[in-house]
Amino acid sequence: MLKISKEKEKKEIRRKLNQDAREIDSNSIHKGVKLIVHRPDYTPENQQEYFKLSKELMPVVSEIVRKTLPLLEYEITSEFSGSHYYGSKFQAGSLAYRDLKYFAKKRPPTEVPSLAVGLRIDESASMSAFGRLEAAKRAVLAVYEFCQACRIPILIYGDTADASKLEQMSVFAYAGIDRVDSADRFRLMGISARSNNRDGMALRIIAEKLNKLTQHTRLLISISDGRPKAMDKYTGEYAVMDMQQTIAKYERKGVKFLAAAIGQDKDVICRIYGKERFLDITDLKEFPARLVRIIARYL
Repeated sequence: MLKISKEKEKKEIRRKLNQDAREIDSNSIHKGVKLIVHRPDYTPENQQEYFKLSKELMPVVSEIVRKTLPLLEYEITSEFSGSHYYGSKFQAGSLAYRDLKYFAKKRPPTEVPSLAVGLRIDESASMSAFGRLEAAKRAVLAVYEFCQACRIPILIYGDTADASKLEQMSVFAYAGIDRVDSADRFRLMGISARSNNRDGMALRIIAEKLNKLTQHTRLLISISDGRPKAMDKYTGEYAVMDMQQTIAKYERKGVKFLAAAIGQDKDVICRIYGKERFLDITDLKEFPARLVRIIARYL
């Protein structure tokens, strides 16, 4: 009975993930693309790989956490949160909204940090080259453990395109904000190099999920090694325009974007995202620690 109950729960999670993702893309150029959102399981091999990588990475992550927690403690106790009907601090700039929420008040110690992070991992076939996939796994693991230690909500999705005619877009929900599962750290080891990439659709799904959160800063980081390319005709300037429009749309809503470029198409990725959102990851060994430190600065 317990096994049946767990299977029903898994099916309901998958159903909700697919429903949400399809609704997000229903009014975009990706309408009609056959999308499937997977909630990957994990294997004993995934667990062994996690323990191997974490043994190497956790000393670095723990040191960054140690330096970050005092700053986080200060933020939680002293930072003001805005848009309240009453409070101890008057915000003159809020008068323009005419919603009567003109005050700010200090955050109580029980509130979570005012940062949420979304990670998008490009799982295209080219990620298998030159150690990029291994570097992406290490970076994602480091970010996940850092966010868990600092109680920062984190969403981690991977994606690929053109797995089959019936599955034109595949999304892999490794870790979700609405449902925290300690086994997600093992699921991250399932990140793989698969097929093509439909970047704009993936960005839209993650950005919309971040947009619904209440955290003051919502940061979306895309880890990718190349330009967008998927069937049918999702390539070139058409795909670039879709990505740039998606970035512009959600930045107006308050979502911040960063692109971590780990492949040969760095110039293209820089042009798509803009220099102010671009991270040139030349040293893949330093990638995990660098990415964690960048996220820590947003606190």
